[in-house]
Amino acid sequence: MKGYNKVEISGVNSFELPVLSAEEMRCLFRRLQAGETAIRETIIQGNLKLVLSVLQRFKNRGENMDDLFQIGCIGLMKAVDNFSLDHNVQFSTYAVPMILGEIKRCLRDNNYIHMSRSLKATAQKLQEIRELLLQKYEREPSVAEIASEMQISPEEVVLAVNAGQEPVSIFEPVFNDSSDPVNLMELLTDMENGDEHWLENIEMREALEKLALREKYIIIARFFQGKTQEEVARCLGISQAQISRIEKAALGRLRRYYTGQAMDKDGAGQQGSLPC
Repeated sequence: MKGYNKVEISGVNSFELPVLSAEEMRCLFRRLQAGETAIRETIIQGNLKLVLSVLQRFKNRGENMDDLFQIGCIGLMKAVDNFSLDHNVQFSTYAVPMILGEIKRCLRDNNYIHMSRSLKATAQKLQEIRELLLQKYEREPSVAEIASEMQISPEEVVLAVNAGQEPVSIFEPVFNDSSDPVNLMELLTDMENGDEHWLENIEMREALEKLALREKYIIIARFFQGKTQEEVARCLGISQAQISRIEKAALGRLRRYYTGQAMDKDGAGQQGSLPC
């Protein structure tokens, strides 16, 4: 049965990784802080599952999980080297943010989207100013307040904030249960080819077919081709006033069609072929 639970990452069988209790961890760190440096490897091995738990946040993002595991292990080692029992927190509480930060830092530094040095500097200074204003006002400062303090425009503040955001994969799970995760891509709407747009086009075609030929030509020329009433009048050889009257009547018929009323054809005139 053990084989069915085997999950290997970077050559490590996650099923066989040890799990240390809180008391065991305290004992090991006492020995480490007393100078028993060889015990460091035991602490690292006993907490590799912390790295695996952090990696769950990066699933379905197209990243190489073996690489992320190794980067996470670097964060784990830094946490081991910097942790002290005097922190009065469990090691896992201390280590997880460091592991997560190491992975995010690597992804940011190696991302295809790069910020200029000046924009990075602005984003960093913005965070410092935000913290200062947060303490001063005891509330979240507004964009205008941050911009005034930094002596830059509000647009530059927004740009710096957005540039510092980590890109989100369209395969990032938004809702996730044990059976059927929903990715961000599934929630995106295609404005050109969506069902609603497609149905609206069908309804519009059906409504236009109810118009007389000249009415249909005028509506298409005016509202789909962007022509002015004067341009349409020249094409049809009639006055702009007549175009305005026919257009108004045609729009009224279309409105009645969409409200479920019968459309009458009361004489805009079914012409033969139309110019333009």
